[in-house]
Amino acid sequence: MTGTLVNVAAVIAGSLIGLLFKSRLPERFIKIFFQVIGLFTLYLGFTMAMKSTHVLQMVFSLIIGAVIGESLHLDRGLEKLADKIKKRFKSTHERFSDGLLTAFLLYCMGSLTILGAIEEGMTGNPHLLYVKSLMDGVSSIALASGLGIGVLFSAIPLLIYQGGITLLAIWLGNFFPAVMITELSAVGGILLLGLGIDILGIKKIKVINMLPALVVIVVLIWLFPGTGV
Repeated sequence: MTGTLVNVAAVIAGSLIGLLFKSRLPERFIKIFFQVIGLFTLYLGFTMAMKSTHVLQMVFSLIIGAVIGESLHLDRGLEKLADKIKKRFKSTHERFSDGLLTAFLLYCMGSLTILGAIEEGMTGNPHLLYVKSLMDGVSSIALASGLGIGVLFSAIPLLIYQGGITLLAIWLGNFFPAVMITELSAVGGILLLGLGIDILGIKKIKVINMLPALVVIVVLIWLFPGTGV
């Protein structure tokens, strides 16, 4: 898991730099950072979602995942967790949860995350994750400048998610076909679209409650691999 550990360290370092910049920037710069992050998130989500070749499974995974997430009130759970972390570290930043979720989705939903983690798990080569670490480190500077300290704490779910995929790749070997990686990234792209709309203030979307779709799409592709649309 060397690649993931380096990735986490890069996010932490970039976030600390971004927080340093944030304390010295006028509010108008912070505002435009929000807009840039929102637009980039929309672009990234769109390009990822358009790669899907199994639209039917993608739609059903989002519907089923949203029902599961809404039933479990995942958004309330994250808010409570965020409040505990904020109190523990005496943070007063209003968008703590937004920063954590935005950074987590941007760092974890791309195909580079999944491919890099699987490659390291199966071959021991962390090259792709080193490349991703550089990209995430630079991105975290801008994200932390606009969204605050929540970006720093996204390193925790990043470690769990990306490291978990690496461990699964070690145990399950060739279980992850290319189509599963593509569709998982496509569903992540839809979630990023919702997140971008939320960041830009266009419409409040409960992206957190849709996160179970990332698990559902894997199951649907495994059960129905040849029914793409």
